[in-house]
Amino acid sequence: MSKKYNVVLVGIGAVGAEMLKILDQRNFPIDQLKILARSSREEEIGGRTYEVRAAAEEELDGAHFVFFAGTEGAKGASATYAPPAIKRGAVVIDNGADFRLDPDVPLIIPEVNPEDIGKHRGLIASPNCSTIQMLMAVAPLYRVSRVTRIIASTYQAVSGTGRDAICELREQSPKVLAGELDIECHVYPHQIAFNVIPQIGSFKEFGFTTEEWKMDRETRKMLHDDSIRISTTAVRVPVFNGHAESVYIETEKPIVVERVREILGEAPGVVLIDDSENARYPMPIEASGEDGVYVGRIRRDPYVKNGLHLWIVSDNIRKGAALNVIQIAERMIADGLV
Repeated sequence: MSKKYNVVLVGIGAVGAEMLKILDQRNFPIDQLKILARSSREEEIGGRTYEVRAAAEEELDGAHFVFFAGTEGAKGASATYAPPAIKRGAVVIDNGADFRLDPDVPLIIPEVNPEDIGKHRGLIASPNCSTIQMLMAVAPLYRVSRVTRIIASTYQAVSGTGRDAICELREQSPKVLAGELDIECHVYPHQIAFNVIPQIGSFKEFGFTTEEWKMDRETRKMLHDDSIRISTTAVRVPVFNGHAESVYIETEKPIVVERVREILGEAPGVVLIDDSENARYPMPIEASGEDGVYVGRIRRDPYVKNGLHLWIVSDNIRKGAALNVIQIAERMIADGLV
């Protein structure tokens, strides 16, 4: 009989709920499952009712895996409970932002840098959602010819902020359509319905936001290459779920478009939709609810011989968060690391 594991899930928002669905869909080998949050209650997810217990250190006893389901930019829970979980012998896999840039904590996308998993000291971080989908497409090309420059623009769905943001878009939209002028904004600094907001996170060095710097620093860390020049503009768009990215890269050696399609067509977790003549390209409406990272609009830059343009779309709650965490655990089990 295959080994089964005691799993503790901390957080039951949009990402936590998706983790529960994925654990069930992928038949993760669970012996006991415990869900922790700020307060005890019952939650109905995917037609099932789950008991949620108030988070406390003693609830971590006996856990093999502890998953932290932080949403975009979420901080705090893993900083509080990861150390006692590790002390009790658990492996912590954190979707939050607390440990991503800690040099002692591996930052992992299983399809990109699985060799780094074995370096963990009880804690593994999962990258930001926008970084995950970009590197799923860029890393396979990097292996063929080193990428020297990345310029990305992201178009990020409100689900990345969590349930409250989804509700805000849903509530604002009919009011805007009805011509109401006094639109209440609670989650974002501006109206999100029928609008785009060129700010995700707070502004930091050189006028870039925290979200934009994440893509820079996380990419360098996972590719083990501090020389890559990366610039990002992160934009919030009125889409419920599914991030999109326009990504321009420069490689040391030119890669012809046909070869790019071959590389990405064979890359694990990547789905190629690149038929512009028939208006076939990735869109959030198709990617939402799916596991793959979709790539299309592949084209050579007409003015830079080593330049390539990619259009990348993925479900930010699945591969961009919940699925990646579970895939890390699955890889550890398959490699006998736990």
